[in-house]
Order: sequence, then C-alpha cells, then structure tokens
Amino acid sequence: MPYEVINGNCIDHNVHVVDLRSDTISRPTQAMRDAMATAEVGDDVFGEDPTVAKLERRAAALLGKEAAAFIPSGTMANLIAIMVHCERRGSEMIAGDNGHTFLFEQGGPAQIAGVQSALIPNKDDGTFCLEEVRRKIRIDPDCHEPYTSLIVVENTHNMCGGKVLPLEWLDDLYKLASEYKIPIHMDGARVMNAAVQSQVPVSRIVRDMASVCFCLSKSLGCPIGSILCGSKTFIAKAKRTRKALGGGMRQSGIVAAAGLVALDTMIDRLKIDHEHTYSIAKAIYDMDSDIFRVDLDTVQTNILMVYLDQTKVSSKQFLHRLATVVETDSVKVSVRGGSRNPACVRFVVYWEITNKDVTAAIEKIRLVIREIHAQYKIK
Repeated sequence: MPYEVINGNCIDHNVHVVDLRSDTISRPTQAMRDAMATAEVGDDVFGEDPTVAKLERRAAALLGKEAAAFIPSGTMANLIAIMVHCERRGSEMIAGDNGHTFLFEQGGPAQIAGVQSALIPNKDDGTFCLEEVRRKIRIDPDCHEPYTSLIVVENTHNMCGGKVLPLEWLDDLYKLASEYKIPIHMDGARVMNAAVQSQVPVSRIVRDMASVCFCLSKSLGCPIGSILCGSKTFIAKAKRTRKALGGGMRQSGIVAAAGLVALDTMIDRLKIDHEHTYSIAKAIYDMDSDIFRVDLDTVQTNILMVYLDQTKVSSKQFLHRLATVVETDSVKVSVRGGSRNPACVRFVVYWEITNKDVTAAIEKIRLVIREIHAQYKIK
C-alpha cells in the first residue's frame, strides 16, 4: 500500500519529506520572525514606514544604485520596470525566449504593459547572441514598427539551471545597448546566488543595469517581497506604477524587517546551498545512467536540472515515484521536485535543506533510478 504525499504531507509520520520544488517554499528563520514581531512600522504609501525605508536604503547601497523600492513580488517588480522603461506606447523589449518574463509571468508585458517582446533563443548558459540583439534593434522605426525600448536579462538563469551570466558578456551587452541608448533591466531574482558563486560584489554584476530586481522570498528565505533598484528618477516612477498595480502596502515594515535580517545573515551562507546542489548532482552523475543525465560541469548555484530519456520515463512519472513511498522501499523518503518539461526535472535547494536532507534525497533518487534501470535491464 503506497503512502502518498498530499500537499507536501505524508500520511505516515515515519516518512522523511525533502521538498525541492522551489526555494519559494522556504520559511523565515527564527531571527526573521523575531524581527518581524518587533518591527517599527508606518504607512509606506505615505513614505512613513521606517523599516521599509531602511531596507530600501540598504538594498540600494548593496547594489550600488541610487534608490530602491520594496515590491510585493518579483513578477510585479519586473512588470513595473518594463512599464517605466517602456513608457512610450508601441514599445518593444528584447528578451531571451527561455526567460522568466516571457515564460512565467502570464504575458504581463503584453497583457498589462502593452509591450511587445522580441525574443532571442537563450544559449545553455543563459546568454543570447549579441549579433542577434543588434539585428533585433529597430533603428528609427517607421510607422509600421514598434520602438525598441528595453533589453531584459535574467541572472541567475532559472530554466538554464541556475547559470550565472558571464561578466564579460554583460559588459559586451552594455556596450552594444549603449550605442543605441537602450536601457537594460536585470531580472535578478537570484542575483545574490550569482554574486556568491562568482565571488564578486553584487554591485559589480549589476553595475551597468539601468534597473535590477532581486527576490527576498526565494533563496534569501523571507516570507514575501522583492527589491527593485535603479536611479532616483526611475524609482520615483516605479513607486507610482506600483500603486497603480495595487502594490502599495501599508505597515509593510513587518515583512521588510525580515529583508533586513536576510541582507545581514542569508547571503554568504548561499554557498552551502550551492554545495548541497552539487552533491545531489554528483550522486546522479556518478551513476553513469543512460536514462538520467546531469551536466555536472555547469552546476553552479542552487538549481539542478536532471534530463530524462523520454522514451523510458517522463518527468511526471519520475517525480511521482520520487514522492511516493511504498512498503517495500528500503528508503522511507519522499522527494518532491518540479518540472515544466516532460524531459527535465528541476530540484532547488534552500536554507532549510540540511545535510541529512541531502543524504536522504540522494538515497531516494538512487533507489528510483536503480528501479527504472532494472525495468530496462540496465546495470
């Protein structure tokens, strides 16, 4: 009789659950909870919440920008940036075809901002061809064409497996964009992971970005929120746009307090998440499977992509078996993962995943892979 995992809970308390669906499910640390309970607050729409103001100043200084705005979500932060940069009606933005703003934000740039996307194929490292960018830029467009108003990049790149965009590529992209006076926005949801992996200040990574956002609620462990940074003029417009989108919050210092703790305590420790991710990747790699493949050399941060031979098993089947514990299992562990592709499974590590969790996840993943190998008589 199988023990099913329902909404993350096993019906058998002896089953160890390792939830690797996303770092968005991470819960706040005790230090964050304590700070939230005692936070000094005010009405942030009136600019009177001292804790929010402190978080915004700290974030702007950390990223080397003039100002910052506390935003409810990363999706809203990206949308606000697009709306501010693309104020002119009939605007177009250039972005990667595997980027979050295109794939997973419900078409917000088109649906809400009225901005068309000109897509360029993302390479495996999250970059895209700069010559293709040049070809996409509309120079002195006539009445039939939109205006090229923005370029969007993502760092780390989610669907490319948490890859860190190379600094040299960012520098070259900025030089190209500057020729045409086109701003660049960085969807830096996990840019702190990029900084830790690169061992360079995050301010260097975002130096040439006209705007950048990062999530507090992903690998930094906060319960809610993102930060959008840029010039003082940009942020003034961003806060006005935030209000129109319903993102103006009142006594939001309660959650901003967690963000301050995150900036103090959660960035440097991201290297632990990276090490845990690599351990899981190496365990799969060492099985030398013809059905399950990881590109070990490119595992950089806290996201692991496992590629499957669809003729043998789908991502849905693999994930279901990982999450299910049957009586005959030698490893009583339920591992949860995610997938947007029938040929790929994604695991994401965060601060609550311990050494014990990593060991348990590896044991269960190995058990399932061996089980599937046995079905096809693979050693």
